Amino acid sequence: MEDYTKFKLKDKNELVSLMEGKNCLFILACNKCFKEFSASPEPECGELKELAESHGCQVAGYLSVDFLCNSHLTSKTLDKALSAQVNNIFVISCGLGVRTVADFTGIPVYAACDSVSFDGRRGTAYYGTARHGMALTKRLCEACGSCYLNLTGGICPVTDCSKSLLNGQCGGSKNGKCEADKDKDCAWEAIYQRLDGQDRAGIMRRQPAQLRDYSRVNFKFINNYVKEVREKRLTGFYGGLYPQERKGFSEHLRLVRFPAPRFAVIPLSQHAGARAKPLVKAGDHVKMGQKIGEADGFISGMVHSSVSGIVSGVEPRRHPNMGLDVLSVIIESDGKDEPHESAAPCQNRDDLSAEDIIALIREKGIVGMGGAGFPTDVKLKSSKPVDTVLLNGCECEPLLTADHRVMLEYTGDVVFGLKLLLKATGAEKGVIVVEDNKRDAIVLLEDETSGCAEIDIAAVRTKYPQGAEKMLIKRALGRSVPRGGLPLDVGVVVINVSTAKAVSDAIRKGMPLIERALTVSGEQVRNPGNFIVRVGTPVRDILEYCGVETDEVIKLGGPMMGRVTDDYDVPVIKGTNGIIAVRRPVSEPNPCIRCGRCVETCPMELLPLCYPQYAGTSDWAGMKEKHVLDCIECGCCDYICSSKIPITDAIKIGKGMVKCL
Repeated sequence: MEDYTKFKLKDKNELVSLMEGKNCLFILACNKCFKEFSASPEPECGELKELAESHGCQVAGYLSVDFLCNSHLTSKTLDKALSAQVNNIFVISCGLGVRTVADFTGIPVYAACDSVSFDGRRGTAYYGTARHGMALTKRLCEACGSCYLNLTGGICPVTDCSKSLLNGQCGGSKNGKCEADKDKDCAWEAIYQRLDGQDRAGIMRRQPAQLRDYSRVNFKFINNYVKEVREKRLTGFYGGLYPQERKGFSEHLRLVRFPAPRFAVIPLSQHAGARAKPLVKAGDHVKMGQKIGEADGFISGMVHSSVSGIVSGVEPRRHPNMGLDVLSVIIESDGKDEPHESAAPCQNRDDLSAEDIIALIREKGIVGMGGAGFPTDVKLKSSKPVDTVLLNGCECEPLLTADHRVMLEYTGDVVFGLKLLLKATGAEKGVIVVEDNKRDAIVLLEDETSGCAEIDIAAVRTKYPQGAEKMLIKRALGRSVPRGGLPLDVGVVVINVSTAKAVSDAIRKGMPLIERALTVSGEQVRNPGNFIVRVGTPVRDILEYCGVETDEVIKLGGPMMGRVTDDYDVPVIKGTNGIIAVRRPVSEPNPCIRCGRCVETCPMELLPLCYPQYAGTSDWAGMKEKHVLDCIECGCCDYICSSKIPITDAIKIGKGMVKCL
């Protein structure tokens, strides 16, 4: 693999002259990007520390980081790393990293490296050109090979000056603006202001800049798509993507009731926490809505029959998400759909207390329907004060449109469910958050809540993964859930809109959670649609109904977070929001080149590129140290990876192993 290393340490004599008379210096090194990934540390940081100490300089500290030019993460690193005793910072990176550090400190910053010009295409006009534009910022390093940042306080007089001049003709600034570009501040005024602020104004007179070597070819390349993503990556929350939505296949199609299955396979594990205990045995007759599984523990869920008929077995069957067999109840339908006596509307719903509502939600087996399946009653039993209930109507994954249709066709049920949730939590405010690509749903919800002072509709700009709890809270309320924390830590409960409808059904109709809305879509689907499907319906029945060939790659869920399955006899469960046919990968993964795209798109501010490397060496402690358990498995890193490495697969493996440590 070609090594696109961008920088190398300056000559030792030049470094010694820079360090002369400086004490309490801090060394900050950037691990090189655009090179083959290596878990071993870069050597320059240790070399510079040794050189400084050998010449009597006090090193107050040193640190190596990934992607120093990522200003969002670097600012947090500097806040923690730098002490009040630090007087000077020596930066081992290309000019981008030096500039980023200089922007966040008032301390004199020195470039300890020179840029390296390299392209590798000998015999072409571009030989000798560096790829320094491929970085985590719009501001480019032109790889001039003569870094002036030590003279100019960390502001590059080449890339920041519209004329890219160091010497030569310049008419000077006009009211602080460049004569060549009136919309751009004069770089030289910014340079002198920074040097004045650091009491270094005389440095330019003592050591004037040399004429720039204009024989070099400057390379200003950046991928247009990546640039567009980066410009928008901080909208609402850090990271994220703007993938092609591809919702046009099904967003206009109304919800249709899918035929009840002949055999319903109902797992007793459809929720986070302990498996439910079976209440029936082979040969028993059950009715639709009858409880067949008892919650076994505080974090557990009730399970109910979605059909009436005869129990043909209680035995292990393959789970659609876990990929292993779990105890399930198999029911042969009699086609009558005879409802159970317990499935009756609540007669005194206006008199229900918060405790009554939570108890009914538990009894009706309602869990989160966005995919995680966390028992809703447990969310509502908070020992911490809750002031806001957020209803998640974003449905930010591509292709999925079922929640959109629920908001359009069951608007009143969604709002009524939210009112019940407000009463159950004691929260004063309810907010339904909907992405702005669903304007029709926003209009209906605004009309439905026009007389409800306690409910707001928040239309937010479309972005993935906005539906994740922590991102949603950040975007809608401006609150940051702490690392390792929960929404309750900031006074918020987040509920999916389909879950809110299920709460309404439980009170108004008395019906437990035995069916859900899901989308069947994808380029390879002949008859896409949105369906209300009974829990326990085999995926194979739905694929055949919608004309999906079983040699396609099938995901349960969305294309980003869904799980690939090759067992089409697995059933739909409470958390199945989609069945997607996706294209097969066209190429094998390539080695990681540390381009940093996964870092800038990770909404949890992690370093995803590390996880496949650590998983490959079974370094589970390393994965834990890099906070792998904070990953929400959104798939942004997989989507953006230029080497097409299955990073999320490594994360899932690592999470399991870290939990065993």
